Amino acid sequence: MVFTLELGRQAADFSLPATDGKTYSLKDFDDAEYLVVFFTCNHCPAVRGSDEVTRKTAEKYSAKGVGFVGINANSKETHPEDDFDSMVSRMAEKQFPWVYLRDKSQEVAYAYGALRTPHFYVFDQERKLVYTGRGVDNPKDSEKIKVNDLDRVLEELTSGKPVSVPLTNPIGCNVKWSGKDAHWMPPEACDIVLDNT
Repeated sequence: MVFTLELGRQAADFSLPATDGKTYSLKDFDDAEYLVVFFTCNHCPAVRGSDEVTRKTAEKYSAKGVGFVGINANSKETHPEDDFDSMVSRMAEKQFPWVYLRDKSQEVAYAYGALRTPHFYVFDQERKLVYTGRGVDNPKDSEKIKVNDLDRVLEELTSGKPVSVPLTNPIGCNVKWSGKDAHWMPPEACDIVLDNT
C-alpha cells in the first residue's frame, strides 16, 4: 500500500517547465533552508481565495531562507484554464513570489500524493517532510480565515522550534487527473488518513 508522501520522507525530485521559460529540478532550490512545495492551479476557488495570503506568507519568510514552488498538475481537458498558457498569463498578471511549474504528465503530483489544490508540503534543510496539509482553514474566503497553518509551521521552523501540528487536511478542489472524472484520485493517494483539523 502506497500513501501520500509521509512525514520524514525525502522530497521527490522533478524536472518541470516554469512560466518564466526555464526548467527546474529540486536541486535548483538548494539555497533555500526550507522549501515549500505546493500543488495549485488557476481555476480553483480555494486557490484564488487564498493566493494573496500565500503571497504574504512567502514574502514574509523569503528573508528567513524559505523557498516556494507552486506546481500545477491539473488536466487541461477537465479545466482548460489550467493549461500552461493560462499559467503564464496568470503569473504575468499576479507576479506571485514563487516559481510556477507545470506537471503535465502528473507524475510529480502522483509521487507526492497530491490530493487538493492547494496542498502544501514543507521540507526541512535535508528536504525531509515536516508538514503537509492545508495552508489556511478557510481558503475560499480570506476574510474568514482564523488559522494560518502554513505561517505557523514556518514561524516554528525559522525560530528553531519543532512543528507542533505536522499534519492537517488539505482544503480545496480535487486534483484533476487526466483520463478520469474530476473526483478521481489514484487509489494509493486515497489511502491516506489525515487528522481532521
